[in-house]
Amino acid sequence: MSAPVVCKHKVVAITYSIIDETGVILEQSDIPVYYVQGGPNEMFPEVEAALEGEELGASVEVVLEPEQAFGYHDPNLTFTDDINNVPPQFRQVGAEVQMQNEQGDTRSFVVSKIEGDKLTVDGNHPFAGKTLTYAVTVADIRDATDEEKKNGIAQPVMH
Repeated sequence: MSAPVVCKHKVVAITYSIIDETGVILEQSDIPVYYVQGGPNEMFPEVEAALEGEELGASVEVVLEPEQAFGYHDPNLTFTDDINNVPPQFRQVGAEVQMQNEQGDTRSFVVSKIEGDKLTVDGNHPFAGKTLTYAVTVADIRDATDEEKKNGIAQPVMH
């Protein structure tokens, strides 16, 4: 019997690191993250394609340019206001606030800077504008259930 490989309709568990162009690890997960290969999922297509055909324990690295990952930094998503117009609970760098536009779309903004009486929020993803390396290891492979194939949400299985 051959070893299972990553292919369509398999639930794949991965561990990963996201590394910027200077070698700094921006995000890491040693706890497996599950997704359905070839189904609706939140994987970057380039990472999913690199994993196709890999066996349990395999490691791949994929470099994503900003346009393949989180896009470029958009200055139109940065706003500065008088700190007195901002509720006290958001008056610290790193605070997250949900804002809604006229169309009802919601976006998360993070307080990125406070200078004197001015506070700046930024709606860009923190990795926007960065070339990123995804270092991914296959931690588990199994057949997807019919429900997982349909909705793309993989359920971790406790062994």
